[in-house]
Amino acid sequence: MDLLFTILCAVIVIGFLVFIHEGGHYLAARAFGVRVTEFMLGLPGPSVGFTRGGTRFGVTAVPLGGYARVCGMEPGEMQPHLKEALAALYRRGTAEMEDIAADCSITDDEAYEALEELVEWGSCSGPTKKDPYNTYRAPAVEPTRRQRRAAEAAGEPAPASYALGEARPVDDAQVLFDSEYRQQYRSLPFWKRSVILVAGVAVNLLFAVLVFVVLFSVIGFDVQNTETGEIFHYNATPWQSITVGFSYIGMVIQAVAGLFNPATAAQTVSDSTSIVGIAVLSKQAVEAGAFMALQFMAMISVSLGIMNLIPIPPLDGGRFVVEVFQKATRKVVSPKAMGYMSMAGMALFLGFFAIMLNQDIQNLIAGTGVFGPPSS
Repeated sequence: MDLLFTILCAVIVIGFLVFIHEGGHYLAARAFGVRVTEFMLGLPGPSVGFTRGGTRFGVTAVPLGGYARVCGMEPGEMQPHLKEALAALYRRGTAEMEDIAADCSITDDEAYEALEELVEWGSCSGPTKKDPYNTYRAPAVEPTRRQRRAAEAAGEPAPASYALGEARPVDDAQVLFDSEYRQQYRSLPFWKRSVILVAGVAVNLLFAVLVFVVLFSVIGFDVQNTETGEIFHYNATPWQSITVGFSYIGMVIQAVAGLFNPATAAQTVSDSTSIVGIAVLSKQAVEAGAFMALQFMAMISVSLGIMNLIPIPPLDGGRFVVEVFQKATRKVVSPKAMGYMSMAGMALFLGFFAIMLNQDIQNLIAGTGVFGPPSS
């Protein structure tokens, strides 16, 4: 039971912090009119959930981590036949890759690449496991109440509804393409893309500062007079609490920077903990009461946010650096280059994770570190 409670505490703490982090990306993307097809808690895989406003919300089979699938974030240049492929698919409703290739007078490979990019855009649905061939379907369309009311107010017919894979008229391929393109991350100017990328980090840091204000200014804490031994309750001013929050953020930034300093890297890793240590600390914080649990969540929220700012793909900071590079040089980073950088970044973090996991396991066996003394 103790192990199950530890796992439950870790899932709740990490799940909530990942939820607000990805929620930042989601809200920023939707505020700029960018389509988000999935908002999931957990690693990609089988999931349960519901669809609302074109986004599927849910929980996957492994509820650690999470992601918001913002459309149009694929690296590299756009495929050259997107407009023709999109129009051809919508006219058919459901089509195999070879059908689109024939309709657009392009090769099967070109049709496949265009259709797969349209899947990334959320402009169509890709093949399922039950499809014997590369079958693609136009998405379901259900007009919103606002669209229906706008049409009614203008004296126009209500917008049409279409089921998944149902054919629909395409009067102007360019108008259709422009409508889909405007809902993509890649269609935005540099500053809006940057906001989407850092929104998750901003929400994590804002949450932490707000928690510090609630804990130290609203709830308050007990302080003992060192001379008289008298204990009294103290409520800090909101500004003092905010200062404490930003001071802690600065400490975490300094600690994370220490990972990339050869003189301090070993000590920084030694002072860090893996998911195992976080799980144990989560349980200890929850057992200590609501005050300590909230304070611990604020601290982990800061760590999650700052770690995501590290300028290595596929982290948010790495994507932001790529955006800055593309803006400064007016060159597009190729998918191959992005893939290599992402693999290098993952290898680096897997190395750090392996070291910290081994360190936590040894501490667990020895009963040292965050795991406390061995029980008698």
